[in-house]
Amino acid sequence: MTGKHTMPLTDIKVADFSWFGAGPICAQNLARYGATVVRVESEAHIDGLRGVMPFAQQVCPDCGGSGCPKCANTGKVTKTGYNVSGYFNNYNAGKLDVTINLSTEMGKEMARRLIAWCDVFITNQTPRMIDRWGFHYEELKKINPDIIAAYQPMQGFDGPHRDFFGFGAVLNAITGYNELSGFPNRPPMGLGTNYPDYVINPGHTLIAIIAALRHRKKTGKGQCIELAQLESVISTLGPVVMDYNENGRVQTRKGNRLSYASPHGAFRCQDITWENQPMDRWVAFGVFNDAQWQALVDVMGSPAWAEDAKFSTLDARKANEDELEANITEWTRERTAEDAMALLQSKGIPAGVVQNSKDVLEDEQMRARGYFEYLDHPETGRSAYDGSPFKLSKTPGSLRSPAPLLGQHNEYVCREILGMSDDEIAEALVEQALY
Repeated sequence: MTGKHTMPLTDIKVADFSWFGAGPICAQNLARYGATVVRVESEAHIDGLRGVMPFAQQVCPDCGGSGCPKCANTGKVTKTGYNVSGYFNNYNAGKLDVTINLSTEMGKEMARRLIAWCDVFITNQTPRMIDRWGFHYEELKKINPDIIAAYQPMQGFDGPHRDFFGFGAVLNAITGYNELSGFPNRPPMGLGTNYPDYVINPGHTLIAIIAALRHRKKTGKGQCIELAQLESVISTLGPVVMDYNENGRVQTRKGNRLSYASPHGAFRCQDITWENQPMDRWVAFGVFNDAQWQALVDVMGSPAWAEDAKFSTLDARKANEDELEANITEWTRERTAEDAMALLQSKGIPAGVVQNSKDVLEDEQMRARGYFEYLDHPETGRSAYDGSPFKLSKTPGSLRSPAPLLGQHNEYVCREILGMSDDEIAEALVEQALY
């Protein structure tokens, strides 16, 4: 691969047989850096993310945006269908899309042609589905001897829990994240999102695929990647596991507090009103040493309570943390979250506004770096897509197209990639192998 603007993965072809989050996000990052990614879907078993909010909205056709009973006077109505989910679209941009019915023999033959074409096969389907399709690595090698096959079974291809079902929310629980998330003496809160699906498992799989591609470039040999999502996620909790292994101590929920910092948490600031609705605002910061504590005292105007001996050392502040946080909240409540953050940062105290999605999209730092990419989708219009999680200086990466419509590229994939004739395509339609 040569040329100033050639992307690093331009010559790589990917067959994406995954769904929901962990697989599609990994494949999207391959597409971002030049790979041709064909997303395989089925109308019989629609990717659940295609039906998950948020859905795109449009101007109400009855009132033209002026407000009426149909749109509850908002001027907008929600679009429907399989192509308008912001959730799905954000994780599948830059791909081609083909709908193949793998329950038919002709559908399986089409899939085998796609496997023969690709460099990388990726799926996060369950071991049961891999058994049903006959898509184990040893079978794929018969079709494509130097293929790199990346599997993401939730708990691995063997062991007593091989066939357990689950998504990121289940992984949050069984890996220990839920036990650590929340406040003492309250039930586990979890992370509020399927964090393993979006960050940990796609990232680890991407690294494994790049390593396998490098190995193949040097040796000419492909290989099988088995990323058990359970193990991938547990690896990010090393200190917690080590604490029990070495000290016999089971860590649990601590809220926002840390044993080696005080104060450390989110503190409520002045509330605001947005679209006629009240909205609470918070600033998060932490004090990790005596110099930062003195800086905090100074920025608060050296209140009398801060001179009390029960706040003079870390151990003393930890022993009186409830009172400490209540006193600090009296100071933060008089300020906007943005002003509090700026004051704290100016004194060397790590601090940040607890931002919502609106804040993030409008954040001056994000705008200055051009993180979000805006693409025109045929059904949802112009929308923001997540940008690259990393930038390469020569080839920073970009999304070349919005997320595909369901089956949008059926004809192109069949003709140009699978090499099917008109008669074969017609037969696939008749046999319902191609939707």
